[in-house]
Amino acid sequence: MKLFFIATMLATATVCGAQEKKTEFTPEIHGTVRAKYEYQTEEGEGRFEVRNARISISGKVVDAVSYKAEVDLSDEGNIKMLDAYTRLTPVDNLNFTIGQFRVPFTIDAHRSPHQQYFANRSFIAKQVGNVRDVGASLGYKFKGKSPVILEGGLFNGSGLTNQKNYWTKKINFSAKAQFFLPEGFNVTLSTQKISPADNSVMMYDAGTYWHSRGWHIEAEYLFKHYSNGVFSDVHSFDGFINYDIPSKSKKSFIKKVSPLARYDFMSDHSDGTSINDDGSFNITDYERHRVTAGVTLSLATPFVSDIRINFEKYFYREGAIAKPSEKDKFVIEFMTRF
Repeated sequence: MKLFFIATMLATATVCGAQEKKTEFTPEIHGTVRAKYEYQTEEGEGRFEVRNARISISGKVVDAVSYKAEVDLSDEGNIKMLDAYTRLTPVDNLNFTIGQFRVPFTIDAHRSPHQQYFANRSFIAKQVGNVRDVGASLGYKFKGKSPVILEGGLFNGSGLTNQKNYWTKKINFSAKAQFFLPEGFNVTLSTQKISPADNSVMMYDAGTYWHSRGWHIEAEYLFKHYSNGVFSDVHSFDGFINYDIPSKSKKSFIKKVSPLARYDFMSDHSDGTSINDDGSFNITDYERHRVTAGVTLSLATPFVSDIRINFEKYFYREGAIAKPSEKDKFVIEFMTRF
């Protein structure tokens, strides 16, 4: 009887161990859906849009090897492969990543859609500092009362779709340092080099935020310098404030209400895709200021789900040409993360 009992316990322990192992290495599937309605006040025109429909799969194959693959089925109507990488963690706090992913640069451009505070991204996150590429990076985290995360990487500069026949003697790089200070303060410094149309472009970014007691106050500045005088230096700024007001009722449909406001600015900018006969770059985004105000309603559901209600007011320089979707407008966006 004792032998039977011991054998049963050993068999149960083996099955439980296998289940735990299976659970530990079972892939995780996540998704983000952002659907919105926008109304441009000057034109009197409106539209519905599915801004994102992202699906990702991530997990581990062994403790030291993880992976992620993410595709957006509707990135402004286009299907895009976003992340596809393997990450090695040979020792605690050290990781090596190779594949396709967002380069380590800036604060706001590094936020995923479900982590954004506003319905539409800042100029830094959308135009000036938004870079995904193919390459490899190394990261290390110093633990303690004031943790520091250091990241750096080398990248093709080919973007996401031009990889197979892309060969270059130039290597782009990016480096980022995050300092997590006491009382919810953070300072982030980063730099990046890209090479559009065989020209070198250097970017420098400095940002800081305070996240505590329901408040999130953030400011970020980005400077972009083009080699050989192909385009004037670009300056961009993003600053915003958000305050979370939790619901007092546990049965409430609304988990919290967050009023928020933002100011961002960008001088004339070029992404290097439009070139004159003399080799200089054309303007792809005209100088403008923008003030955004609104409220976010976070719903009490098992998933991350927000209703973002924003009004955006644009101020363009004289002679600037506004793009069709970058004019004064009301936005109501429904975001669900699962």
